[in-house]
Amino acid sequence: MQPNGNHEEPVSEPQSPAPTRQEAQVQIILDAFGDSVELGPENWREVGVEYLFRKDVLLVRSGFAAIARRLLREGDLLRGDEDPHMPEGTPRQDADIRGYRAVHLRPGATFAARTLLRDYAADIDEHIAVEMLIHTSGDVGICPADEPRPVSNGTPPNPAPNTDRAAGSGVRVVILDTGLDPAAPDRHWWLHGVTGDPDPLVQQTPLAPYAGHGTFIAGIVRCVAPRAEVIVRKAFEKVGAQFELQLVNALDRALFEDQPDVISMSAGTLAGSAHGARFLREFCEERLRRHKGVVLVVAAGNDGQRRHFWPAASPETVSVGALGVDWRSRADFSNFGTWVDVYAPGKDLINAFVVGEYKYQEPPLAGTSRQFDGMARWSGTSFSTPLVAGLIAARMSRTGESGRDAAAALLGQAREAAVPGVGAILVPPNG
Repeated sequence: MQPNGNHEEPVSEPQSPAPTRQEAQVQIILDAFGDSVELGPENWREVGVEYLFRKDVLLVRSGFAAIARRLLREGDLLRGDEDPHMPEGTPRQDADIRGYRAVHLRPGATFAARTLLRDYAADIDEHIAVEMLIHTSGDVGICPADEPRPVSNGTPPNPAPNTDRAAGSGVRVVILDTGLDPAAPDRHWWLHGVTGDPDPLVQQTPLAPYAGHGTFIAGIVRCVAPRAEVIVRKAFEKVGAQFELQLVNALDRALFEDQPDVISMSAGTLAGSAHGARFLREFCEERLRRHKGVVLVVAAGNDGQRRHFWPAASPETVSVGALGVDWRSRADFSNFGTWVDVYAPGKDLINAFVVGEYKYQEPPLAGTSRQFDGMARWSGTSFSTPLVAGLIAARMSRTGESGRDAAAALLGQAREAAVPGVGAILVPPNG
């Protein structure tokens, strides 16, 4: 029908473009943490979000705090001492935190505060920090390389369980992640005996983002080191993310209460400072180092770039990038560079997952749902990391070495087997 003088064709509203994968990933974090986080860098609208940190709080070394507060007050960047509108969980004004003082800033003033203080002292980044949001290591520094995909019942794990069923005997591996699906050890024979904190994300319907992440990781460790004692700690309660100081507290508890030989942590962040994630770095340099035999194995991240990812960039950790499905080439999502110690399979791995409906958050499957029956296919440096942790545990049980010595020996072998254009690689014995 042609329009006439009395009727007009309806005018369609312009459609907003579908969110990119990065935007969807960031939104998951913002929905969970609300007004507690700020996006970085300062020009993130032009270059994209690279990291997140606690909003409107600057942490200043105690010896510099009085000067910093005076300068910030003169610059009209300080918030009132008893402002009731700070988000729940914010450190109290002037609280003493690991040798730093918490300073509350006016809303949105963090970057301006750093600039003002940098004008006062060129080395200001030695004296101030922000608290980073640490997340299961992934794309654009936010999420895993992809979301899990269901596989049919009876699909075997990939990598396959180690035929040396004594591998890992006498070795304790602690995983810091989302916790453990309590039903998984009864569902999968290779998880028998694995213990830990219940994963709260598996109780939601549909399953929450990152539900089963810690369970999948535990399955990989046990496939490589079947006799290792594996404990899964709940360090990330919301969508696979946690503020840095709370994560450092979880690492301290793991060291002193669980007394591990190997710690596997598939999490980290990019950072806006060359000093990286300050409190994770200081944990590695000052406390982990004192536990001589303990090795911390961490993911290199899934940004597909060379920039340092923390704490993987710390010399005190074993940083793990991901190989593709051929186990010879670097996975396209894996971070890389001289700070990455080793690469291991991390593309299309198959292992234990949870049972339930999962609703996808990211394109191309955003808005659709799939039913999982206890197994999944998943990709990311999140999963190459526990593979290396398992290899270290398996070697320890064979040689009697400490975690750190076994890691050093394996890295030496990996460098001898280095692939040109990739770097040092480790693959499971059944590969």
